[in-house]
Amino acid sequence: MAGPSHDPSLYRDRDVVPIRRALVSVSDKTDLLRLAQALAAAGVEIVSTGGSAALIRDAGIDVIDVADVTGFPESLDGRVKTLHPGVHAGLLADLRLEDHERQLADLHIAPFELVVVNLYPFVETVASGAAADDVVEQIDIGGPAMVRASAKNFANVAIVVSPDSYPAVIDALGAGGTTVAQRRELAARAFTHTAQYDRAVATWFADGTLAEDQDLPQHLTIKAERLSTLRYGENSHQRAAIYTRTGGHGIAQATQLQGKEMSYNNYVDADAALRAAFDMVLPAVAIIKHANPCGIAVTAPNALDPIASAHLRAHECDPVSAFGGVIAANRTVTLKMAENLRDIFTEVIVAPDFEPEALEVFKLKKNLRVLELPADWQQEPMDVRLVSGGLLLQDADRFPAEIGAAAKDWQLVTGERPSDAEMTNLIFAWKACRAVKSNAIVLAKGSATVGIGMGQVNRVDSCRLAVERAGDRAAGSVAASDAFFPFADGPQVLLDAGITAIVQPGGSVRDAEVIEAAQAAGVTMFFTGERHFFH
Repeated sequence: MAGPSHDPSLYRDRDVVPIRRALVSVSDKTDLLRLAQALAAAGVEIVSTGGSAALIRDAGIDVIDVADVTGFPESLDGRVKTLHPGVHAGLLADLRLEDHERQLADLHIAPFELVVVNLYPFVETVASGAAADDVVEQIDIGGPAMVRASAKNFANVAIVVSPDSYPAVIDALGAGGTTVAQRRELAARAFTHTAQYDRAVATWFADGTLAEDQDLPQHLTIKAERLSTLRYGENSHQRAAIYTRTGGHGIAQATQLQGKEMSYNNYVDADAALRAAFDMVLPAVAIIKHANPCGIAVTAPNALDPIASAHLRAHECDPVSAFGGVIAANRTVTLKMAENLRDIFTEVIVAPDFEPEALEVFKLKKNLRVLELPADWQQEPMDVRLVSGGLLLQDADRFPAEIGAAAKDWQLVTGERPSDAEMTNLIFAWKACRAVKSNAIVLAKGSATVGIGMGQVNRVDSCRLAVERAGDRAAGSVAASDAFFPFADGPQVLLDAGITAIVQPGGSVRDAEVIEAAQAAGVTMFFTGERHFFH
């Protein structure tokens, strides 16, 4: 079947290609009828397969079955339907070449200018726990062949693999056709689509499942799509972009409600702030500078505005460093918290929600970036880090949901068991310590940080830094260390400052010396048996 007539002069040396004939074969039928109606209204001939053709026809839209084009019926339970020269010659013909035009005419084959294809739901079928034979049937053969053929021939064909691209296609119909820039971008998306699909299939064959479903898979597939190009990276001479991971629900998926464009460092700090604030069960705020906390706190007891209280207490830890910081709140940001921030220079604030009145206050700070987390935000289960020539994969460092119950198993190695209030403070310090770069020392009072020592190359310097930052507030505070003390000199700095209790992993060959120093000062010390390095 030759299809509608085509004037080859429409194609040669032209940027815009009019859409005269479209091939549609989709598994995901989201918005398919909307697209089909627009194609029909523009006089486009629609060729389609199976369920797609039935849906279009049932809506009263003219459609040609692919079998009428190929002269060959769908066979082998649908395994063979589009694998035919009548289809693929129409996809691959380069109509900028007179010889290709002549061959199509001799073969009585009409070209396609638009191909709309997405692939069988292989990933979803594996995730459903389907039997192996059922999974195999969801390995698409004809679909990837059509996608790749059309993408290769982007000079002449627009290939669409996602309903997200339908609005642009509909706009192109009204504009006289697709541009070469549009077709090239669609081709890039198409090759990414098939590459990700093939990786999922290859992973399933190698491991019997998908990489996302295994703890430490033999083959690791990471799927991500560029969300935007950033002005620069950590420094102005470095290129950078933000990518969204397939299935992600984190800072990359946050909605920016106002403010300047996010920078590379903004994203890093905002993610670190989430790590600190969302460890807490009570309303909590974390203030981050250069990926390290300069204040973490939960609300004061009986506070009238819990999240505003948490922010003020976090800010009091280190007001100097909080200048130009990034803030995360684990509850809705209230008008009161926004008013407290009115005169504090802040780069970014991220939270699950914002009161409308709070957003009105923030509008007065035009450069402030305000990010709203996705409703289904969650900590990633695994951490991935690039290294030269490869990457590292590990379980995310998480606390048990019932950290209070877990704390009952801490080993009391010296001193008396604390009161419930002091125990709560120790648990807070221990959780806050996880968000601090190693070597990490946290001093806390009333479940708010008062001094933080981080990123030092020895633990005694971190102790000194935490005490220096705390000043007079060190007296009567509790201390948490992310790893054991190798010598008694570090704890001695804390003891001399007047801390009342220490929580640390233990496990040093000199634990006895550390315990002896705490005993001499009459200070309670717990061993958790678990460290929380954060490099």
